[in-house]
Amino acid sequence: MSGARVVVEEVSRVHPGPIVAVADVSLTLEPEEFVALTGPSGSGKTSLLALIGGLDAPTSGRIEVDGLELGPRTELSRYHRETVGFVFQHHHLLAHLTAVTNVELALLGAGVARRERRERAMALLDEVGLTHRADSTSSHLSGGERQRVALARALANAPALLLADEPTGSLDSDASQRVLGLMERARERRGMTMLVVTYDPYVAGRADRTLHLRDGRLVAEDRPVLRARE
Repeated sequence: MSGARVVVEEVSRVHPGPIVAVADVSLTLEPEEFVALTGPSGSGKTSLLALIGGLDAPTSGRIEVDGLELGPRTELSRYHRETVGFVFQHHHLLAHLTAVTNVELALLGAGVARRERRERAMALLDEVGLTHRADSTSSHLSGGERQRVALARALANAPALLLADEPTGSLDSDASQRVLGLMERARERRGMTMLVVTYDPYVAGRADRTLHLRDGRLVAEDRPVLRARE
């Protein structure tokens, strides 16, 4: 498997008001790249991530992922099932379900038989070091453990593109490093393209390159300068 190529051309997203969330952004993510997206609060980072992930639609411009142009005729359920995976800051697990069931949920729409769903979910929990917590409800997991379950869920359908919105934002330093390390190893193992929204200079420093947004516009690009937390 190889990562997705993402092309964003002159994309804007304007909400009623008008409020300009994203303004004429153009960028390209090459297959297997790890790109960090930074900028001050309200700069449009999450909005841009949502547009690339097909969770919102641009007001103007175009987005293409592996040759598929996202638009009104795009079968987004298939795109979400076969191409893209999401990790959010607040994990969005179902508190009353076990860790393994939360991971299995991602496979329900993919036509995977019940036994295979359980086997694949357990293998993913093993990958993130949580087989011993498989039968614990998410309400009984630590913040770091919940985020690792969320990562396992995001990987369930073998995405070519992993989008993460502040995946370490609510974690302490040790849990942050562990989650980021798992994401990096998952990318290397699968060849995924990875776009991560972050405020953390450590996370940005691990990326192949860093893009900066301000007031909805892409204003700068950096190569990594930080490779270890000091």
